[in-house]
Formats: sequence, structure tokens, C-alpha cells
Amino acid sequence: MPYVVTRKGQVTIPKTIRELLNIHAKDRVEFVREGNRVLLVRIETLKDLRGAVPFKGKALFATERSRAKSAVARRVREEME
Repeated sequence: MPYVVTRKGQVTIPKTIRELLNIHAKDRVEFVREGNRVLLVRIETLKDLRGAVPFKGKALFATERSRAKSAVARRVREEME
């Protein structure tokens, strides 16, 4: 289904696509060019990874941030394979 682009170059992301990509207000997205196509990609933040790395008791922020970055890197490697 075609959508209309406004004078400011804006277009509404259809609800089905927002739900599919889990996009909400204030989320950040990126447009990735692949040949003659452009992909809409939701940018994940450390906030999105909350709870992805299990730990017991209190932990230092730097340690948890390092673990979260490792988890993201591992997931990206897996997706690229």
C-alpha cells in the first residue's frame, strides 16, 4: 500500500510495521541503503538489554555495561553468520 510523503519529507510508519519492529514513541531508527532499497532498522540501546545479563547481588555499573556490550557483540556476530 503506498503512503504519502509530507512537504517535510515525513511519512507515518504503519502500525503493523511498528509492532513488528517493536518501535515506540521516542525510539530511534536508522535507514540503511541496500542497492535500490532502503531498510528501516530500529536502533537498540543498552536500555533494551536490561535483564539480558543475569547477575546476583549488587554489581558495578562498569561491569554490567561491559557484560551488556559483550552480549550485544555476540548477538550481532550470530545474526551476521
